[in-house]
Amino acid sequence: MKDHPDYAAILNCYANQSERDDIPPLGDPPLPLLVTGITGVAGYNALAYFQSRFPGRVFGILPPDAAGFTAPDVFYLPVEDFRALEKLFERHRFASVLDCAGNCALKACQLEPKIAWTLNVEVVRNLARLTRRHAIRLVHLSVDMVYGGRPGGNWREEEPPAPVNVYGETMVQGEERLRDEDPYAVTLRISMPMGLSFNGHAGAIDWIAARFKKNRPATLYYDEVRTPTYCDCLNRVCRAFLANSYAGLLHAGGRRQVSLYQMAQIINRAGGYRRDLLYGLMKSEACPVPPRVSNCALNSEKIARVLGYEPFDPWPFDPELVPTGRAWHRLPLAEGSTEYMNRVLGFNPRYAGCAAAR
Repeated sequence: MKDHPDYAAILNCYANQSERDDIPPLGDPPLPLLVTGITGVAGYNALAYFQSRFPGRVFGILPPDAAGFTAPDVFYLPVEDFRALEKLFERHRFASVLDCAGNCALKACQLEPKIAWTLNVEVVRNLARLTRRHAIRLVHLSVDMVYGGRPGGNWREEEPPAPVNVYGETMVQGEERLRDEDPYAVTLRISMPMGLSFNGHAGAIDWIAARFKKNRPATLYYDEVRTPTYCDCLNRVCRAFLANSYAGLLHAGGRRQVSLYQMAQIINRAGGYRRDLLYGLMKSEACPVPPRVSNCALNSEKIARVLGYEPFDPWPFDPELVPTGRAWHRLPLAEGSTEYMNRVLGFNPRYAGCAAAR
């Protein structure tokens, strides 16, 4: 796999993945399918996965000023323009929508609440209006940061949200607008989707690795804890819910709690980068602005019961890549390179076929 694979390589990787015998056969989503938010990690990988499975029947939305995006079958329009969105739906008669859109830039959301409201609330409401009007299946991705965190995490669906910043607040409002407008839709609260990005510096893996590649330091928090998931697993969960009729809210976090510092340790060691570039600190030492979450690890037992199987493998999958201390990343590793990091952290090793993109 190239240092930063292009869309064709990502698409090829998903096309060559085989399904697993321990997971029931997945249903097909109603087609054609529209995927929003494809400049984000979750949306980018979802588009590639679904286009690899249903070529010519899966489409994406990009902002008019998007550059360097090489995926086929994408429409350039501002997703916040309801009239343009309405015309698009009428023209192409989508049968299902996977909504991965939203502004997750914490500082930008805090400084410009109006923009955060538009992208995280109004866009969701407009999509839900259209899907309900046209009887279209809608799967919407929300986020674990609707919770501020607590010792041990383990947040369940029935616990009320308690966001600590504008991003979390607007994601909660988006969930509520969707519930009001389209009660037949499903909302999946995800944590950190682990996959490669379209521009090489979005998402956890590429952002952290991009600093190390340039020999720049990265400082991450010891006490911000999440439940990351491989995009491979999340793609298949989205497919299952696009194909079924479940309505409501579910947590879709991974099976392993990982702090931001540990994520950086894993990326640093698997990528073979300079060990001295990684620093850690407690949130109290930085007084972050905007406020950061602490432990907002999701309890995702309910989604496993709904699906009838455990849908998420732990990230990272290999136990040898799980940090055992704050200096763990300084230990030698048999293999450490950007290609190796992409292969085992950007894709789930349990799905065959990723080596085809090397």
